[in-house]
Amino acid sequence: MTTPTPVEALRAARESDAAAIRSLLDESSAAWSRGDGAAYGRCFTDDATDVTFVGTVYHGGEEIGRAHQALFDTFLKGTRLTLDITDLRFHGTGTAVVVTRGDVTKGRPKRLGKLATYTVVRDGDGRWRIAAVQKTRHKRLMEALSFRFQPATRPGAR
Repeated sequence: MTTPTPVEALRAARESDAAAIRSLLDESSAAWSRGDGAAYGRCFTDDATDVTFVGTVYHGGEEIGRAHQALFDTFLKGTRLTLDITDLRFHGTGTAVVVTRGDVTKGRPKRLGKLATYTVVRDGDGRWRIAAVQKTRHKRLMEALSFRFQPATRPGAR
């Protein structure tokens, strides 16, 4: 058995952390889809910030869970949160930024029309949790007009 090089060890740790972060976001989506505000809130740190796409700001996992339970019981009853990770970048060993496309629907989403940027951190217990999330609606028409009339605004191809 050979000892992994430092680069190999770092790569393995990153892969493990990336899997844990994907699992965290899957867990948050599953809690949403079950209408379980408490479980949704537990995906966040105690001092998390959640900026919704309508501009409401919630602070802390407990408040985020409580407020979402009220939403799950009314306006968001029976909805499902679908997320697709488009970018995941680490900043040190305990912080990552994740960009997702997603949507909230009662059935299968036709299009993932919302974007969210998550800052996730390794919490004191070693688990990854959401420290901040900012959500916005993707405005395709405005984006297309911007690109047409000012091509320099188009992001670089990945």
